[in-house]
Amino acid sequence: MPSLRAQAAEIIRRLHTEFPEAATALEFRNPWELTVAVILSAQCTDKMVNQVTAALFQKYRTLEDYASADPAEFEQDIRPTGFFRNKTKHILATAQKILADYGGEVPGSMRELLTLPGVARKTANIILGNAYPAAYAKDPDAGIAVDTHVHRLANRLGLASTKNPVKTEQALMAVVPRRNWFQFTHLLIEHGRATCTAKKPRCGECRLADICPSAGVVG
Repeated sequence: MPSLRAQAAEIIRRLHTEFPEAATALEFRNPWELTVAVILSAQCTDKMVNQVTAALFQKYRTLEDYASADPAEFEQDIRPTGFFRNKTKHILATAQKILADYGGEVPGSMRELLTLPGVARKTANIILGNAYPAAYAKDPDAGIAVDTHVHRLANRLGLASTKNPVKTEQALMAVVPRRNWFQFTHLLIEHGRATCTAKKPRCGECRLADICPSAGVVG
């Protein structure tokens, strides 16, 4: 039985072969637009987020536009992403805080990102890794972004035995080499969408089936 570190390394090797260009599907032009998109992506598909932000980013062009936006109007602008009231509250408050506390620039450290309304570790890791990759690589507080795909696959693949994303992140950080943390999230997301789906995983088509303890068992 291979060690968990060896298991993680083999998973990365195989998935990188299958998804060499794995990256976020969210569309953005700068760190602030990424922040908005990631907040909107909670309980929403990236495809829907991109449809909404295509118009949103044309209507609201500066951080000040968001900070001064009418909440009721903004709610309607993002309504298709779901949970639009909470998302509106978080996005507008985050814009105001960045203007007040960070000179109008999205902060480039985990510690600072986690002070923003509605930004927890998953969101902060995604922002830092995509917008500030050099800072992400060195930040002592950075980690692995764990969404529903990553949480599901980490447990199915035997890399974690956890009930929540925080514990999953801790388990993965212990077995995935730091240099692969950012890539690992995107590889598992791609594999989760393409093959290891939530309800009916296609184990017969999976290039990880021979090393997966859940192959043929779940679904």
